[in-house]
Amino acid sequence: MHGTPHIVDDVMTRTVAAVGRRATFKEIVRMLQDWKVSALPVLEGEGRVVGVVSEADLLPKEEYRDDGPAGDPALGDLPERSAARALARADARTAQELMTAPALTTRADATLAQAARTMTRAGVKRLPVVDERGMLQGIVSRADLLKVFLREDEEIAEEVRREIVSYLFPPPDSAVRVEVEDGVVRLGGRIRDTALVPVAARLVRAVEGVVDVRFELGERETAPA
Repeated sequence: MHGTPHIVDDVMTRTVAAVGRRATFKEIVRMLQDWKVSALPVLEGEGRVVGVVSEADLLPKEEYRDDGPAGDPALGDLPERSAARALARADARTAQELMTAPALTTRADATLAQAARTMTRAGVKRLPVVDERGMLQGIVSRADLLKVFLREDEEIAEEVRREIVSYLFPPPDSAVRVEVEDGVVRLGGRIRDTALVPVAARLVRAVEGVVDVRFELGERETAPA
């Protein structure tokens, strides 16, 4: 099969807002507002990513405005390291003090599935994209990863016919029709070996843009010898 999965380079944003280690609290807030993003890479030198500062990193400053962090009983429910981090962020003034480091990043040649797993496991909304030297190349967000689901139904159907059905269920032994509606693939008709249906299901679900797959396949009767 010749289908090539999309990679981060296909969907990432190449123009990226970023700050240096010395950026002040207010400068960071202004950048987040102006660029309408929830996090910013922190760079040093000629563009090496050393951390990420997010809205969540800034919130302790507001959260502990009334009584200060030391008087918050909720801190007692946090692990010691997390409580210390919250206290530090409440007093922080620069990106260096606020950022999460080292930065969680991805590469431009990573598949969208790999980037999605990284985001999900870490609970983040976006990832800086870096090269082998750690230099910033772009940024990829959850919304970017979902772009594959905007593929046209007929484009998906053609890939399923060409890359899967023609290999697993070739004529004349099988006669399979492929229909796609809103990303849901339906395979119908007669096939020689229904044992291949689980294999087809796995391969079809791996096609980018597929939301689900349905089967209306029956086993084709063989002529008596």
